[in-house]
Amino acid sequence: MRIILLGPPGAGKGTQARILTEKYGTVHIAAGDLFRDNIKNGTPLGKQVESILKAGTLVPDDVTIKMISERLDQPDCKNGFVLDGFPRNVAQAEALEKMLKEKGVKLDAVVQMAVNDDELVERISGRFTCSGCGEGYHDKFKKPHNPESCDKCGAKGTFTRRPDDNAATVRTRLETYHHQTKPILPFYESRGMLKTVNGMASMAEVTSQILAVLGQNKGSGNNFAPKKHG
Repeated sequence: MRIILLGPPGAGKGTQARILTEKYGTVHIAAGDLFRDNIKNGTPLGKQVESILKAGTLVPDDVTIKMISERLDQPDCKNGFVLDGFPRNVAQAEALEKMLKEKGVKLDAVVQMAVNDDELVERISGRFTCSGCGEGYHDKFKKPHNPESCDKCGAKGTFTRRPDDNAATVRTRLETYHHQTKPILPFYESRGMLKTVNGMASMAEVTSQILAVLGQNKGSGNNFAPKKHG
């Protein structure tokens, strides 16, 4: 399985990527994680990215592509990968296409997790967690039984919210995503690779939809081999 998951922040790409990688033994690759890992490990690319970020500028596409390329060359990617939220623009998509062709690697699909902006803003801006145990809650969908204490660990007054989980910030991130990603969709659609699922459905339903568009329905002749446990 070699796929790209596209969707705005909060759409659940990371969650679905983890489910797919666990099921099929593939590798979850997110550019942000690669940046952090390379910086942490002090690699040449990591040092370059760190200096770029400290200067307050965006990481150039060629640097990102090189980092992705090096990651795909690692042995654990031979069984497949899930690219999470990358590429982010047409230039990156073109560079990725060229790089994969040089490696003799072919993508199976590009899956767009379509969302309703208003519903996604509500989903994200209503999130809060218990800083004591990490249990997640929501203003509308999952309220604690006692508004002052955590249902799981019983700690009082420990609820926190991420600073960027507010409606204004979420809408800005959505606008950026739609502006950058909209041109990518026809790029992959013209290649017959674009598949779309409802990113606003439940986690299990989204997984089911992804497996369906990847040909994982019972009786399909295009099934990927699930990871063998034990």
